[in-house]
Amino acid sequence: MTLLAIESATDMVGVALVSDDGARAERSHQGGRAHAELLAPVIEEVCAVSGCAVGDIDRIAVDVGPGLFTGLRVGVATAKALAQALGIGVLGVGSLDVLAAAAGERAGPGPRPAVAAVVDARRGEVFAAVYRFDRAPVAASGEPPADPAGYRDDRLEPLAPEALLAWLLELGAEAGRVVVVGDGGIRYRSILAPHPTLDLDLADELSAPPPLALAVLAGRRLDGGSEAAAPADLVPDYRRPADARINWEQRAPAGPGRT
Repeated sequence: MTLLAIESATDMVGVALVSDDGARAERSHQGGRAHAELLAPVIEEVCAVSGCAVGDIDRIAVDVGPGLFTGLRVGVATAKALAQALGIGVLGVGSLDVLAAAAGERAGPGPRPAVAAVVDARRGEVFAAVYRFDRAPVAASGEPPADPAGYRDDRLEPLAPEALLAWLLELGAEAGRVVVVGDGGIRYRSILAPHPTLDLDLADELSAPPPLALAVLAGRRLDGGSEAAAPADLVPDYRRPADARINWEQRAPAGPGRT
């Protein structure tokens, strides 16, 4: 089986391909606001280096957020179109879970720290979840938990940096150490870094969810019994209205029924 993973929840646009024979390929580019222009060429690029035709793909995964509205819209729409064309389902995976899984893989030997995955939501807010890997049983192999979702404490609403700091300091007082990853951690490094329980050493390396980590996590979930959704049923996790709608509502003049 060959799985294609599409990552576009942040400024990075990336794609990974993994196959049951162990073959892996990954390509990513900084997208800025050019997600739509970059995604199709990146898919072509990763297929070319893998020697894989699009028709060989039999599983698709996509980051459904939370993240940037435009990036999510482009990534999810592309995944749905490909799945529809190939006659297969598509598995949605959350951006925070992907970041946490990647952090768990890079944490190194020894006791596992708690992980905070923090995505910049713009407008002075972040999307965040913490993962209590410090509470997870340590496997004999030393491997991190196969799926971070079982250790997640998610804040569904966007958070102000001050609220994020208070939450993470409370966690750090209990867990002893919190590894912070994601571009939200970088954006608010000046607020978070002065606190010794908050470890931002991996934040630059894991500023965006890695496409290969998305592919590996999606493969584990599918192999574990998770079912891919019909393309029409896949819904992004925006968590708030698009910026264009927010701007329109803020600028709209007051009228009957409006205050």
